[in-house]
Amino acid sequence: MIFSRKISNSTSQYKQKFIRKASFSSMVLIMLSSLLMPNMGNSAAQGGSSLPTDKSALTTMDNIDPLYANPVIDKESDLTTPVPHRKVSGHFEGTNKKFNFYLPPKGKFSGRFFQMVYPLQDENATDLNVSFGVDNGAYTVQTNGGGGYMVDAAAAKFSKAVAAKYYGWSGRIYGYIYGGSGGSYQTIGALEGTNGVWDGAVPYITGVPTSIPNNFFIRAFARFVLEKKAPQIADAVSPGGNGNPYAKLNDMEQSVLREVTKLGVPLRAWEDYSYLLGLKDSEGLLGFLAVLRTIDPSYVEDFWNKPGYLGTEQSALGELFRSSKIDYTSNITQVVRNAQNGVTSLTLDSVPTVSTPSYWLDYTLFASDGTTAVGKLSGSFDPKTKVFTIGEGNSEAVLNAVSTGARLKIDNRWYLAALSYHRYQVPKALDYTAWNQFRATDGTPIYPQRPLEIGPLISGGVTGGATYNGNIHAKVIMVVNLLDVDAYPWNADWYSAKVKSALGDRYDDNFRVWYNDNADHISPARTSRLVQYDGLLQQALLDVSAWVEKGVSPARSTKYKVVDGQVNVAQKAAVRKGIQPVVDLTVNGTDRIDIKAGQTVSFKVKVQVPPGAGKIVKTEWDYAGTGDFKVLKIGNPKDTVELKMEYKFTKAGTYYPAIRATSQREGDIKTLFTQIQNIGRVRVVVH
Repeated sequence: MIFSRKISNSTSQYKQKFIRKASFSSMVLIMLSSLLMPNMGNSAAQGGSSLPTDKSALTTMDNIDPLYANPVIDKESDLTTPVPHRKVSGHFEGTNKKFNFYLPPKGKFSGRFFQMVYPLQDENATDLNVSFGVDNGAYTVQTNGGGGYMVDAAAAKFSKAVAAKYYGWSGRIYGYIYGGSGGSYQTIGALEGTNGVWDGAVPYITGVPTSIPNNFFIRAFARFVLEKKAPQIADAVSPGGNGNPYAKLNDMEQSVLREVTKLGVPLRAWEDYSYLLGLKDSEGLLGFLAVLRTIDPSYVEDFWNKPGYLGTEQSALGELFRSSKIDYTSNITQVVRNAQNGVTSLTLDSVPTVSTPSYWLDYTLFASDGTTAVGKLSGSFDPKTKVFTIGEGNSEAVLNAVSTGARLKIDNRWYLAALSYHRYQVPKALDYTAWNQFRATDGTPIYPQRPLEIGPLISGGVTGGATYNGNIHAKVIMVVNLLDVDAYPWNADWYSAKVKSALGDRYDDNFRVWYNDNADHISPARTSRLVQYDGLLQQALLDVSAWVEKGVSPARSTKYKVVDGQVNVAQKAAVRKGIQPVVDLTVNGTDRIDIKAGQTVSFKVKVQVPPGAGKIVKTEWDYAGTGDFKVLKIGNPKDTVELKMEYKFTKAGTYYPAIRATSQREGDIKTLFTQIQNIGRVRVVVH
């Protein structure tokens, strides 16, 4: 897991993608450091908060953290790229916190600002966000963030003074905060912990207190048991599949697939099982293992030795865990050092046979007595040569202790134990229905529970102490993606219920949930099977601002149901609501057809936008399903598009023809912003 990865601003598109892809893991490890070392969190040098810990006191424009009471402008410059604007750069005196304000030309300002938050971002906004702000009469605010929202609130307050002076503006300046993934935690923290700083918000790809670390362990759990069966699960849930991912799984495999599905892993996301299971991630899905070890150090021994845990459970699943356990000690027979006397490799007398991923292994150096632990080593071994190559990040003390006769313990006990940690983290709150599968009829957990719920502890360090009580103090449109395996789709429904409970009759006047189909955690889209969601996010920002400033109610929340952890949306646009277009594609009247090479098939598609949500401005066809989309002209923008096409398949193979449709609120074909996509796909098997 990368602890201090920097976000480069050299390429704004890369930065935009990285901010979202960074997901929860690196961000939370950094935030957890401040939780475990409270003094660091209150240090001015680190830019931490010095406000009282009384969570009942809301932050307002008159009650900003005194640590950020002295903003300093370092530089002001007029720039022409990506669009003409004035950039104001500064910092908060006595801290390492920086800010940038990107002000539109004086004739284009309409009295608002947009502010993106994320725990790992720097103070440099992307070209895309700056351009979007200027295009919509808004200036852009960005800080180098961190845990909570205090520095962002201080920057928001100061930006209003700077903008009022620059524009000679005497009226109200409206502010809108938004953030995804880790930024959703900060946004929700700001919504519950401030009043009057921001007027509206768009949290997106939203996490909840149970998301971290559980979501990553859950996916690794699925990988451990189901990796070999993943292709057939993917085939079942793909367009034209049999729809039964449990077919041909044994009882244990069915049980695990059912477990992770009820926890919220989207079933349709298994089509891209390589990403879901982390098969291409050299760091694995367990970046939170260091967190677990620090907070709950006794867990590993309990897992492997105490009743009630999978490590001792007398079941097929328990036996799989025990048979996969590596707990092996080798003797070091040779040490190779370089000219600077640094250890480069060592030879072992024997090595274990490993069935789990190699990066699940821990290496611990012991003295020759075999009982005195010296410390951890990083590196990897070649099972054929039995040579262990030293990796990076090893302490000098441990390397100095490497010698012939010393011993190296190789084990995966912690990694395996972490896979089912979610079973022993059942939330005390019964409204987390995804965990009902681990509760008896009286609501008590059926498995032993750990002393602490780690998720709320971690999320609290990121949100700035929010309790997720739903008592928001601004208008909100929450944007959530149905194929998100990092932040599960049911999260929005759970938080929506919190808001409804807190606001009562005021709920409809203040909150919306828009579900976005065929999109996951990453934007731009990772594959041609998915669509980007930037356009829907941008429209949500504009709609929440119109809601606040003009009283224009946004589109109704998406119509959906949550069944066994899965969010299911209505199939017709008029019923589904929200603002995403709905694409209905068939081939010869169905979702799958088997033909012989040389045959021609007929495609029929109907694309509709929900009432009042905009017009279809573009359709793109990809007959072979390779991602090579070609624009098909549809004439003037319209709210419903129906098309028929024919295509001849000349070569044997399995194809997933697709149509991608784009809508835009005003029917504007040329704009770079607020273009909302969806996709329809079918299967053609050519023999």
